[in-house]
Amino acid sequence: MKYALTLSFLLLIQLVRAQSADEKAVLDAEKQRFDAQVSKNYAVLEKVLSNDLVYTHSHGGSDTKQSYIQSIRDGKSKYDAIDMEEHKVRIYGNTAVINGVCMVKAVSNGETINTHLRYTDVYVRNGKQWQMVAWQSLKLPN
Repeated sequence: MKYALTLSFLLLIQLVRAQSADEKAVLDAEKQRFDAQVSKNYAVLEKVLSNDLVYTHSHGGSDTKQSYIQSIRDGKSKYDAIDMEEHKVRIYGNTAVINGVCMVKAVSNGETINTHLRYTDVYVRNGKQWQMVAWQSLKLPN
């Protein structure tokens, strides 16, 4: 009986460590994505955004991976800073959900934006890489 309890405890510790490692990896991908949006690092965006991405903006419009990256290339979306203020990562096998709040300083279609967003995004593990498949955000009141 002691052996079974000890083995169960050790397996539980390994599960917690694995989840923590996955949570860190997803959060790292999220931070890389935010940094890449600001620095216009298209190679990172190509890596962390899934080909079937659905990106729903706080104004209600949506983009695919290709149209979103193109909007940054064209200057329609110009990010000056994205600061994470809150985040919670939950792992469900090869899927991760992030709920968070961030401050976005940007220019979109010529309009300066300084707003807090509450967001939910979803990442899926593709091999060893976590890729964002969905983003949805809403503006918080000032």
